[in-house]
Amino acid sequence: MAANASYLKKHTEALVKDVGIEAACELTGKSKATLGRYYSDTVEHADRFMPIDAVAALEAASGYPHVTSALAELSGITLSYDQSRRNDQSRGGVNADVVALSQRFAMLMAEYNQSIDDGIITVNEAKRLLRETLALQQVLVEMKLHLEDESN
Repeated sequence: MAANASYLKKHTEALVKDVGIEAACELTGKSKATLGRYYSDTVEHADRFMPIDAVAALEAASGYPHVTSALAELSGITLSYDQSRRNDQSRGGVNADVVALSQRFAMLMAEYNQSIDDGIITVNEAKRLLRETLALQQVLVEMKLHLEDESN
């Protein structure tokens, strides 16, 4: 547990420094001292961690989701980070998602066809296939969110 705590504290510090200490104070409503305690490795602050609402506010302002990715790594989960944050906006609903899904699947199949043409999938071809698979996955997540919105 101590190794995990230290790992999370290092990523918490990276998050605060990515946003900037002054901006982090404004976004979270916490003082510099309080933020420092959240990533301090001293024994007296070993059990102090940043609240999740503060992490969410800082990660929304940061260039990278430091704490979220650390939690995912500790759980053995792989995340795919997309800077466009496409799920923040509604993009036309389920009908637009079905069109995007069809297009992305066609792109994946075209990439696969090109990659397997010589009977060998190279590292670069595998990376391109992975990018297309992740793009397809993003469309499915957006479609799921739109379907959940429509069912409520």
